[in-house]
Amino acid sequence: MGQLDGKVAIITGGGSGIGKGIAAAFAGEGCSVVIAARDIDRLNGTAEEITANTGSEVVAIQTDVTDEAAVKRLFQLTMERFSRLDILVNNSGRFDGGRIDELSLDTFAMVMAVNVTGPFICTREAFRIMKNAGGGRIINIGSIASQRARQHSAPYTTSKHALWGLTQCTALDGREFGISCGQLNPGNVAVERRVAAGGSPASGVDTGPEAQVETADMARAALYMATLPPDVYTLEMSVLPVAQLFIGRG
Repeated sequence: MGQLDGKVAIITGGGSGIGKGIAAAFAGEGCSVVIAARDIDRLNGTAEEITANTGSEVVAIQTDVTDEAAVKRLFQLTMERFSRLDILVNNSGRFDGGRIDELSLDTFAMVMAVNVTGPFICTREAFRIMKNAGGGRIINIGSIASQRARQHSAPYTTSKHALWGLTQCTALDGREFGISCGQLNPGNVAVERRVAAGGSPASGVDTGPEAQVETADMARAALYMATLPPDVYTLEMSVLPVAQLFIGRG
């Protein structure tokens, strides 16, 4: 018996990195998973891989989370396929930065669109379903940047502070309907963008390679949040390497 047998989850940004790790962890516990992102080829490959490894149903749906119509289609197709939604993981993210006087409005707006507007639209659609079903769980993948800024990271840091506000508002609005919302804040994670950069940050001043945790560590944390009893939730959790500067970071 899996901890998530009979449950259905949507995971945005589920084709790679943290999202893929969470999808695999959930599927390994019996959850049917819908993974969403823009790259349909990568999504399909991830869905096939996880299904083969776990035996759980994993469905890939191409989605741009900044497109309201596309997000509505994602939730509509999920309900047509499974007739329920228990968990939403808002994981899609965009990373960009630079010194504030050198940033373009387009750069700032795109990061905010993916990291804030996207989770809002997805949360709204999930909330509507979960409210009528008697409850559900929403997990936002934030960042330690929601608490500590680093130089040259205004778009990313601002977006993660905003996501933390959205998390708290969702938790408050969801109380009377049995809907919980919590935020998982990763530190440095060994994902493709960091591997390609030799472990250096994708947003912020490049101070060289930094200590990292594995995507499996983040997936275990998300699984813990997802498998708590329905009347219990984790509002906020930060997971980062012991060696990473955080307390005292600036």
